[in-house]
Amino acid sequence: MTYGLTDLVWLFFIYSFAGWCLEVCYAAISRRKFVNRGFVNSPYCTIYGFSAVVFAVFLPELTDSLFFLFLGGLLLASVVEYTTGMLMEKIFRRKLWDYSDIKYNLGGYVCVRYSLLWGLLAVVTMRFLNPVLCGLLRGVPWPVTLAVQWTAVGLLAADFIATSMAVLGMKVSAKRLSQLSEGMQQTSKLLENRLTAGVQRRMQRSFPAISPEDIAADLRARSAQGKERPAVFAEGCCFYKLVALFFIGAFLGDLTETVFCLLTTGVLMSRSSVVYGPFSIVWGLGCALLTLFLYRYRNKSDRHIFLAGTLLGGAYEYVCSVFTELVFGTVFWDYSGFAFNLGGRINLLYCFFWGIAAVVWLKMIYPKLSDLIERLPVRAGKVLCNCLIVFMIFNMAISSLALARYTERQTGGSGTADADSAASAERIPEEDPLAAFLDERFPDERMERIYPNAKVVD
Repeated sequence: MTYGLTDLVWLFFIYSFAGWCLEVCYAAISRRKFVNRGFVNSPYCTIYGFSAVVFAVFLPELTDSLFFLFLGGLLLASVVEYTTGMLMEKIFRRKLWDYSDIKYNLGGYVCVRYSLLWGLLAVVTMRFLNPVLCGLLRGVPWPVTLAVQWTAVGLLAADFIATSMAVLGMKVSAKRLSQLSEGMQQTSKLLENRLTAGVQRRMQRSFPAISPEDIAADLRARSAQGKERPAVFAEGCCFYKLVALFFIGAFLGDLTETVFCLLTTGVLMSRSSVVYGPFSIVWGLGCALLTLFLYRYRNKSDRHIFLAGTLLGGAYEYVCSVFTELVFGTVFWDYSGFAFNLGGRINLLYCFFWGIAAVVWLKMIYPKLSDLIERLPVRAGKVLCNCLIVFMIFNMAISSLALARYTERQTGGSGTADADSAASAERIPEEDPLAAFLDERFPDERMERIYPNAKVVD
């Protein structure tokens, strides 16, 4: 089943509301009182809606195989839950939910029990509920659909902004409490707004770990720690450390794949993801994400890291393959000739390579690279990383435009490649300078040299 944007918006709100109902019922049974478990004030638990959208985008090809659909839903939803929990902890410095007391958990963010439930939900939604819901909702008149969806999106956006401002007020209030405790006699009128105070009280009831007193204590501890230690560039697993690792991983990944292809096929071919420079975006993001997700577990045994790297790497490569096909209409790798492959997007052997790469990266390469990165001067390191970010954004934008134009030349904009359509695509109207520029700077010969394995698909 193919889902359009309208279908995805419907599914997001329907499953966000259904998830909110489940969370409220669970909280009512366990706490014996009503608790709004959503982050926003509206009756939505958006992590359920976002997971449902992720399922609809990345898992349609797996609906014929219950096992792989279950496994795909388990992995994707676990990544969403882990990422959400980690980001919320970085914002509030506290876990909004904690599975540490449940067996087989990962950092308290996810656990096997609920991950299995996510896999079951993926099977139920993709095989049974989504076809029925989309079939019914597609019968709603288009003006009604447009009005309802835009209204719902606008209200949710306003609710999210108001809640975020209230939570920000909670953090600012905690800072004021910290300052008062140190003798700095300051006052704040931030919490006088009734809406803000109401939201903050609800957040404290729903997530007791983010009370202002706890945040204030954390702020005092971090302030004392900062005074004791000198400034170090990109210390720990921070933004600039991940940026530096992205570029290093992108370069080393491109180099590794080039050497591997040369040794196995005897052909020297480009493995770059962008038109400027030897950078493999898949490898760069893989290194950054592996570090982000597994940093706190780097001292675990090799088998734990290998298993996590195998599962996360396989899921990541599958998502990248689906994403590039949906966005660019192009497949950059095809493992259909490998044993134990899944739709030609991933195969068991390369998933094992991801697991080995995770162990080698965290145990051997990352510590040395981290030490070298932290030796950079703070100001120079920030300037260098910011310049590299700007360069890569420009590089990826030009590469995306060049790939889109290459696909258009191959298909004539019809989704079917033939000589006549390609020839018609080459006749550019004079008022389209961008297409003329892309045709001149990135002709088919150059694009096929940069992306030798790219296949245009319908």
